Amino acid sequence: MPENSQNAVLLLSGGLDSATVAAIARSEGYRLHALSVDYGQRHRFELDAARRVAEAASVAEHRTVEVGMGAFGGSALTSDLAVPQDRSDDEMAGGVPITYVPARNTVMLSLALGYAEVVGARDLFLGVNAVDYSGYPDCRPEFVEAFERLANLATKAGVDSSEGRGGAPFRVHAPLIKMTKAQIVRRGVELGVDYGLTHTCYSPGATGTACGRCDACQLRLKGFKEAGVEDPIEYQRG
Repeated sequence: MPENSQNAVLLLSGGLDSATVAAIARSEGYRLHALSVDYGQRHRFELDAARRVAEAASVAEHRTVEVGMGAFGGSALTSDLAVPQDRSDDEMAGGVPITYVPARNTVMLSLALGYAEVVGARDLFLGVNAVDYSGYPDCRPEFVEAFERLANLATKAGVDSSEGRGGAPFRVHAPLIKMTKAQIVRRGVELGVDYGLTHTCYSPGATGTACGRCDACQLRLKGFKEAGVEDPIEYQRG
């Protein structure tokens, strides 16, 4: 691992993408402070996975914070709305799905930004992807770039940097943003990521077994298939 004493804050969901980003950041020598968010999602399996991934990645610290976004509803992930299943590629590319959680990435990055100021980090990492994704507006490069500008406008550390008082500017890293899911899987395998620790499914069974039918499962399965790698997790159907 390269020598690098820099702290960084990683948004860690416990999914395939954030586990890969953790490995990428560690390979670049960052000392990771992982942040997971209990935002009122319908199940806790991804938070359990985040703890497993954080331990495997040997992060310096892992914190989970609660934010009651479920109080607003408006998403199949935070309410009793049905999670779409068995959608075609065209359907998944046809607009913002009901699994979009309003302003979720904005809220999470804001929390990560506050955490970063406290631990003296200037680098934020997250696993958004604008290629194989389900149409979320807060997974686009434009969003990441806009948030980085905000981070350097709305914080003491950002102001210190812009006014030449010795601070370093904030940088928001989204290393997967232009990668296909297959490319992400291959990169993670190269870095030794144990994808058996991760959780992706929007609609798991009572024990956490992935449904294999929601958008997230379909994108994951497609990525492993195209990468020529066996997906190590269990599915409710083959």
